[in-house]
Amino acid sequence: MLIEDKRIDEGKAFDWGKTSEEYARYRDIYPPEFYQKVADRALCVDGQYVLDLGTGTGVLPRNMYHYGAKWVGTDISPEQIEQAKKLSSAQGMDIDYRAVSAEKIDFPPETFDVLTACQCFWYFDHDKVMPEFNRILKPGGRLVILFMAWLPFEDKIAGASEELVLKYNPKWSGGRETKHPIWIPDVAYDFFEMEHHEEYDLKVPFTRETWHGRMFACRGVGASLSSEELACWDKEHRELLERIAPESFDVLHYGAMAVLKKKG
Repeated sequence: MLIEDKRIDEGKAFDWGKTSEEYARYRDIYPPEFYQKVADRALCVDGQYVLDLGTGTGVLPRNMYHYGAKWVGTDISPEQIEQAKKLSSAQGMDIDYRAVSAEKIDFPPETFDVLTACQCFWYFDHDKVMPEFNRILKPGGRLVILFMAWLPFEDKIAGASEELVLKYNPKWSGGRETKHPIWIPDVAYDFFEMEHHEEYDLKVPFTRETWHGRMFACRGVGASLSSEELACWDKEHRELLERIAPESFDVLHYGAMAVLKKKG
């Protein structure tokens, strides 16, 4: 499904379905600390019913499944949802996945204890979704927004890979990150109050192959480049890693979390 949003990549179309297989193989990279910080706040744990918005291949519910919550995952891409179902089934996990956008979810009032949105919150139409998120959360429910990104100005390998993405896709707006709190739109505060936020450094291990795959699976590459552009990028990125990266290495990232509590 092609997505065009003037807020993202200057409106350049992208399709997560094009890179679902690579996403499933290479985007399950969050270290244990990333999930533990959520559980440490008694969120997404035993006894709770959780909706993961923009679930992709189900990375968040699959990795937090052992904490005991009951999960539903939704995503706009049917291809991503198919991968999520396959991966969860292979691990014997009972997770309810549905192919639907955040703007079109339709659950009864006060259904969920927690809503999560990992790496996807900025894609939503916030004027539409924030009142709906409030409606489907139980009293005192939480909206948990999660993010992780490499730090290109501090990590040489990340910086060089990012510049190559921008060479082939100069409209890509997903790079040049620095550590900062997650952006929350003003409309959110009509329905929620900020309960907690934090930002922290993470070292994420890769090999040349898994870092190459992770870069392929980003929006600026596999989801938006033509087949000809992808072939050129693939060759050049592999050559780049041969020159600058050892076989195994860590890439400096930062993680961020914002916990919003339902008002009323």
